[in-house]
Amino acid sequence: MSALALFVFCTSAWASASQFNPTQPFNARNMSTFGATSMPVGYYEYCLRYRQRCARGPEGSMIQLTRASWSDIVSVNAEVNTAVIAMTDMEIYGVEERWEYPTTVGDCEDYALLKRQRLNEMGYPLGALLLTTALDAKGGGHAVLSVVTDLGDFILDNLEQRVLLWSDARIYFLKRQSQRDLNQWVSLVDEDDLLISSGNNQAPSTAAARLRR
Repeated sequence: MSALALFVFCTSAWASASQFNPTQPFNARNMSTFGATSMPVGYYEYCLRYRQRCARGPEGSMIQLTRASWSDIVSVNAEVNTAVIAMTDMEIYGVEERWEYPTTVGDCEDYALLKRQRLNEMGYPLGALLLTTALDAKGGGHAVLSVVTDLGDFILDNLEQRVLLWSDARIYFLKRQSQRDLNQWVSLVDEDDLLISSGNNQAPSTAAARLRR
């Protein structure tokens, strides 16, 4: 499938984006960001443990989506999802939150870390491989990897075997790493519009409470 055909296929469910992400422009290829926000505690503690890893620069901010790069993205998503067994941090480490590279077991953010590492080792810039926090379709806390390409932001999710355009994913996105500074996080929710949209959708009111934690 050509990159253009792939993009047309993946944008078929743009309208559904408004249900989960009402403050995002529903017809945009790439997600909008709405200013700096707090860093997730799990990522902050991860960087305290691994300062050298978090000291790296973005190296670039976008991937050209070609047949080869799409194959790499899909393969890494499938391989990591297959190799790692999902377990909570409490089950693995006995704590509520701990971000780590997984070996055989891991939580959602661990999948995202490993996928980012593997794609970066294949030559893709960290500034286009963004750790992203969200709420899943059931309202639970979640983390995925956002891959920024010239044909849109694609989501690598341990709960979904397919690589989906952000607007096709049944996810309410909260925040992600900045493309310019990986140790700064930016909001994916326009809080100015949040109260307006929350009257039409249950997800924003749930997310608003979690955004302030």
